[in-house]
Amino acid sequence: MKIIAFGASPSKNSINKKLATYAAHLFEHADVEVLDLNDFEMPIYTVDIEKQIGEHTLAQNFLSKIAGADLLVVSLAENNGNYSVAFKNVFDWCTRIKKEVFQGKPMLLTATSTGANGATIVLGIAKNAFPFYGGNIKASFSLPSFDDNFDIENMEINNMELRKELQSLIANNF
Repeated sequence: MKIIAFGASPSKNSINKKLATYAAHLFEHADVEVLDLNDFEMPIYTVDIEKQIGEHTLAQNFLSKIAGADLLVVSLAENNGNYSVAFKNVFDWCTRIKKEVFQGKPMLLTATSTGANGATIVLGIAKNAFPFYGGNIKASFSLPSFDDNFDIENMEINNMELRKELQSLIANNF
């Protein structure tokens, strides 16, 4: 099984990328490829730029990565209650090529933040919106208070209750 995982944040030390990487590696016998949103940095989408350059090559590359996956693990960063600008820009460019960006692939949708909310606002937005763009969301998971509940040195959730919750979601939905 080929898994494409990414944190929907441009941060070089993205906690969402760490969570997506961790979650993707919980799947047994999986070939995991972790994408970095910084590899898909494009000009801010506008119809004027699209008229000038057409379909952006990096958006085509992003869609090709998704096409080659059997499963997607996406962890959303929450910026002021919504997607990060970097993710929204990649998403906008991709929808101009293919409306069903997520191409019907089964998805584990996660989110985390340093606060107790665990990015649940953006997670809710995505759970409602992604199905309109080919998202086949099988399960979702929020990790609150990342700094308290994730061991960066060992790259794992250290809160046993939350770890078991994520493991159970994977076991029961995939």
